[in-house]
Amino acid sequence: MNICVVGTGYVGLVTGAVFSDLGNDVVCVDNDQAKIEALGAGQMPIYEPGLEEMVIRNKDDGRLTFTTDLAAAVRQSDVIFIAVGTPPKETGETDLAHVEAVAAAIGRAMDRYKVVVNKSTVPVGTGEFVREVITKHQPRPIDFDVVSNPEFLREGSAIEDTLRPDRIVIGAPNQQVAMTLVELYAPLERPMIITDLPSAEVIKYASNAFLAAKISFINAIANICETAGADVSQVMKGMGLDSRIGMQFLQAGLGYGGSCFPKDVDSLIHTAARFGYDFKLLRSVVEINRERAAHLVEMMRKAMGPLEDRTIAVLGLAFKPNTDDMREAKSLEVVRLLHAAGAQLRAYDPVAMDNARPIMPAGVVFCESAYEAAAGADGVALLTEWNEFKYLNLDRLGGLLRRRVIFDARNLYEPERMRRVGFGYYSIGCKPVLAGWGPAPARAGEG
Repeated sequence: MNICVVGTGYVGLVTGAVFSDLGNDVVCVDNDQAKIEALGAGQMPIYEPGLEEMVIRNKDDGRLTFTTDLAAAVRQSDVIFIAVGTPPKETGETDLAHVEAVAAAIGRAMDRYKVVVNKSTVPVGTGEFVREVITKHQPRPIDFDVVSNPEFLREGSAIEDTLRPDRIVIGAPNQQVAMTLVELYAPLERPMIITDLPSAEVIKYASNAFLAAKISFINAIANICETAGADVSQVMKGMGLDSRIGMQFLQAGLGYGGSCFPKDVDSLIHTAARFGYDFKLLRSVVEINRERAAHLVEMMRKAMGPLEDRTIAVLGLAFKPNTDDMREAKSLEVVRLLHAAGAQLRAYDPVAMDNARPIMPAGVVFCESAYEAAAGADGVALLTEWNEFKYLNLDRLGGLLRRRVIFDARNLYEPERMRRVGFGYYSIGCKPVLAGWGPAPARAGEG
C-alpha cells in the first residue's frame, strides 16, 4: 500500500517506520527542511530505542523516503496519515492550526479518492472539521473519507507499542472504509475495534485521562502514607494484584509529565466544558499533579534545612526513562524550585542533556556522569528512574558526597538496602531511612 505520513515527530516517524517495515511504500512529510535532510542521512531527531535501526534499514531498502513536498506525497499515496502536533492553548483547548493547515494542503493536492487518517490526538469533532477543510480547498469535488486512528504509544517503547499494541482503534464512517485500515494493520495480528469516528476520538482522551487519574490517586495515597508511617509501595502491590485495578500507572512519584498526559487531560476538561459538563474529577487530578514537585522540594527542605547554597546532585532530567523528551518534565519544575531557593545544582541525564540545557535555569552545571554530579554535593535528588541509576555503586557515590542522603522521587531503591549502605533515604510515600546519616557539614556563618 502507498502511504503518506505528515509529521515526523514521535508519532509520525514511528508510524512511518513501522508501516514501511511491514512492506508498505511510505513517504514521510515535514515542513522542516533541516529535519528532512537529517532523516535522509539517517540522523534521528528524537531518541527512541530501535527507531534509528528501523528507519535506516527501510530507507536503504527503498520503502521509506522523506520529503517536504506534501502535494507530491499526497498524489502518490492511497492513505494519508495526519500526525502533526496538537499543542495546548493557554486555555487548555487543543490548537488545531497544524491539522487545519495539513487538511487544506491535502484538499488542494487531492487528485483521486483518498483515505485521510487522523493519527494526531484531537478532540471529538475534529474528523468532521478535517472533512470540511479538505472539501473547502478542493479545486474540484473528489470523493474521500476521514478516519480516526488514535495512537497509544509510550515514549521509550514506541516501536514495541506500534508492533504489539493492546488494541487498534479505527473510527470510520462505514465498514468499507474501515477495512482499508484493517488490511493495513492485519500483519500485526492484534485486536481491532471498529467504531464511529467520534467514539474513536473520545477513546484516546478517555484512556489517557484515566491513566493520569490513577497516577494522581496513588500520589494522594502516598501523601497519607508519609504521615501515617505506611509504605505506599506495599499499598500499591496490595491494590494492583486486584485484577480490576492492575499494577500499571500506580507508581507514586513526581506525577505525570511528557507530551501527552498534561495536554490531553486539559483538553478533555475543556471539551467537557464545551459540551456543558464540569469535569471536577479531572480538575482534581490536575491539581494533585501540580503539587508534586513542590512536595519533593519541601521534603528536602525539612530534611536539610535551608537550601540556600546547598549543592544538590540532580540525577535524571527526561520526563521518563529511555527518551530525551523534556516536554512537561517534572525535573524542570523541581530544578526551578531548587534554584529559586538558592541551591547549587549539578545535573546528569544519560540522553536528555542537550534538550535540557536551553531550558534549565542559568547556573546549573551539567556533568558527564552521576558520579561527577555527586562530587561535593550535599545530597542527591533522583528525578528519572533510568536503569543506569538503579545499578550505581552506592559506596562510590556515598564517598563522593558531603552528606550521604538521597531524595528518591521515583522510589527506585529498596529502603532496607539504603539503610545497610548507610544512606539517609527519603522516598515518596514511605518513612525516611536515617541510619548512618550524619549531620551536614556546617556552612560559613552556621553554628
